[in-house]
Amino acid sequence: MGDAGAVRAEPGASGADPSAAPGGLLDVLGVAAVVLNAEGRIVLWSPQAEDLFGYTAREALGRSAAGLLVDEEHRELVISLFAKVMAGGGTWAGTFPVRHKDRSTRLAEFRNMRLEDEQGRLYALGIASDQATLRRLERDLALSLRLVSQSPIGLAVMDTDLRYVLVNPALEDISGLPAEQHLGRRVSEALPFLDAEGVESAMRHVLATGAPRLNQFRVGRTPADPDTEHAWYVSFYRLEDSAGRVIGIATSVVDVTEQHRAATAAARARRRLALIADASVRIGTTLDLDVTARELADGVVPEFADVVAVDVLDSVLSDPQPHSSSTDGGVRFRALAVKAAYPTVAVQAADPVGELARYDAGRLVTQCVKTGRPVLVAHLSDRDLPRIARDADAAVLLKEAGVHSYLAVPLIARGEVLGALDLKRARNPLPFDHDDVVLAGELAARAAVGIDNARWYQRQRNAALTLQRHLLPHQPSPRPGLEVAYRYQPAAAGEVGGDWFDVIPLSGDRTALVVGDVMGSGINAAATMGQLRIVARTLAGLGLEPDAVLTHLDDITAGLDDTMATCVFAVYDPHHLHCRIATAGHLPPVLTRPGHAPELLDLPTGAPLGVGGVPFETIQLPLRISDELVLYTDGLVETRDQDIDVRLEALTDLLSHPRRPLEETCDLLLGALRHADDHDDVALLIARVQPHPAGAFSHPPT
Repeated sequence: MGDAGAVRAEPGASGADPSAAPGGLLDVLGVAAVVLNAEGRIVLWSPQAEDLFGYTAREALGRSAAGLLVDEEHRELVISLFAKVMAGGGTWAGTFPVRHKDRSTRLAEFRNMRLEDEQGRLYALGIASDQATLRRLERDLALSLRLVSQSPIGLAVMDTDLRYVLVNPALEDISGLPAEQHLGRRVSEALPFLDAEGVESAMRHVLATGAPRLNQFRVGRTPADPDTEHAWYVSFYRLEDSAGRVIGIATSVVDVTEQHRAATAAARARRRLALIADASVRIGTTLDLDVTARELADGVVPEFADVVAVDVLDSVLSDPQPHSSSTDGGVRFRALAVKAAYPTVAVQAADPVGELARYDAGRLVTQCVKTGRPVLVAHLSDRDLPRIARDADAAVLLKEAGVHSYLAVPLIARGEVLGALDLKRARNPLPFDHDDVVLAGELAARAAVGIDNARWYQRQRNAALTLQRHLLPHQPSPRPGLEVAYRYQPAAAGEVGGDWFDVIPLSGDRTALVVGDVMGSGINAAATMGQLRIVARTLAGLGLEPDAVLTHLDDITAGLDDTMATCVFAVYDPHHLHCRIATAGHLPPVLTRPGHAPELLDLPTGAPLGVGGVPFETIQLPLRISDELVLYTDGLVETRDQDIDVRLEALTDLLSHPRRPLEETCDLLLGALRHADDHDDVALLIARVQPHPAGAFSHPPT
C-alpha cells in the first residue's frame, strides 16, 4: 500500500454496533463464498457467489466447480492447484479468469484454503471478489491514505465518541504532539491548551445535525511553541458509510499563523495611525497646560497603555530659559496628569497630580529626561519595580497591580526636554516593543509642542494679568454721596483682555465713573488699556466735559496702530444730584430706581474710540437717593448663541429683583450671566447714590 503507514490510525473504533446495517467494506466488495468437497464438487454457494458468477445455488450445488466455472484450457491448472490445497499445501491466492453464466469471462480475485470438519472430512473454501471492484477500492484507499499522509493540511478522524482514530503527520506538526498522544483521546485530553469545550461542542453539533462547520477560527498556543500565539482555520464534517451510517467526524486544520500575524500587524498599524490621527485632533485643543496633559493621557489609555502619567520638570514651569539638572543628578518633577484604563492600585503608586516629587539619578524616568531618549523595560522583574516607583510602598502596589512592562519617553519641544510620558501595562498581556517606542515618541512629540505652547502662553497670560491688575484701580477711596462696587473677571480660559473700569475723584466732590473695552486680548490689549486709563484720568482731572474727554481719547486711540475701544464716561455731582454721561460705541448703562423697573439709558451711542471724526454728546441725567447706575462691558451680556436684546433683557430682569448690597449684586450678575466657556473678559461697575454728608445744593425735579 506504499506510504500508508505514514497515517496513524486506531485499530478499532469504539462503540461498534454488531447489529448495524450493512454497508462496510466487505459489502462493497461483494465477497463470494464457495465450499467444495474433496472431489471438487460444490456443496455451499453464497448469494454473493450468485451475484459474481451468475448461477443460482440450485444450478451450482453438486456440480464440479472446475467444470462449471473454468474454461477447458485452464482446467488442468485449476485441478492441480485444488489438489495442492487439499493435500495441505497451505492457501492459494491470485487472480483467475472465471466463466460467467452468460458465457463471458471475468477476472476474479481468489483466496483458497483447506477446511476440515469434526469427522476429519476435507473441504476447500474459496472466497472471491470481482477484480475490477477490488482494484478500484485498493486505488481509492491508497489514494486516500496518500492524500491524508502527504497533505499539508492537518487531518484527523474522530469516532462517534469524539475520540481520535486517525491523525496525519501535518496535524502532528500543527499540534506539536505525536499521533500516539492523540489516538483514543478526546480533544480536551489531548489538546488542553485549546478551547476544547468550544471545539467539542461544535463537533457534537455536526455529529447530530450533519451540517458541517467550516473555517472556524481558533487561536491558541501549542506545547511545541508555548510562547507564541498560533492561529488555525478548523473545519468539521460528519462521516457516513455507503449505507448512510454515521461513523464519526472528520476535521481539517489549516495553519494560518503567518496570515494571522500579518493581519494582526496590519490591524495594529491601523490602530497606531488612528491613535496618532486622534491625538492630532484631541491634544492641544487649548492653551491650558493641565488640560493638554490630560488630553495626552486620555489619548493613550486604554488603547496603548493601562496606566499613564504625564510629568513635567519643575524647572520648566518656573524658568523660561533652558535649565540644568542638580549637581547630584536628581530632578524635580510635577505630575500634570495620571490616568488608568480601569480601577487599579497602580494609580496610588503614581505621584499625585499637582504635587512636586524629586527623583534621584537611578530612576528610569530620570534617565529618560537626562538623556532625552526613551527607556524601555519590556519585561519587568522585581528588581526593576523600585526603579520606576516613587518609593518601596509604591513598588509593592505596582507588583500587586500586575504591572509587567514599562516605557518612558521624553517630552521634547524646540530642542528642550520638558518632562516625560510614563507608560505601564498590566492587563494588556503584550509587552511594549520597539514599535511602541516609535509610536509613543510620536505622541510625546505632538503633545510636547502643545505643552510648550501652553507653558509659554501661561507665562504670557500671567504677565498680562499682572500688568492688567497693576493698571486697574486698587480699592477706590470712598466718594462723597456714592457707594461703589466693582468686578473684573478674565475670560474662561484665563485670557486677559483690555476691559477696564475706573473711579476718579474730581474737584467739588464730583466723581468720574469710567468703563472701557479695548478690542483684542493679551498683553498688547492690557498695555493699551493702561495707556487709555491714564489718559482718561488726566483728562478728567482737567475738568473737561465727558464728550470732550472722549474726543481726546478718540484722537489718541486713532494714533495707535489698529486699535479700537469702546467707553462710557460719566461724572456724578453729589451736590446737584445729577450725572453727565457720554458714550463711545459702548453698551448702554442701566439705571435702577426704587419702585421703578430697571431702565437701559437711551444715550447717543457715538462711534468707538479710534474711528476718528465722529462727534460725541454729553447727556445730563438727574438722580435721586438710592438710584443705581450699572456700567459694564460686553463680556457680561454678549454670547455666541443668543441675540444681544435677549441678553440685555436678562440683565434688566436680574436687576429688577429686590434691592441687595452692591457686592451681592455684582456676584449675582456675574454668576447668572457668565458661562463657563465665555471667551471675553468683563468689567462691571455699580454706583449707588447716597445722601451727601454736607447736604445737596439742589434737588432734581420730581
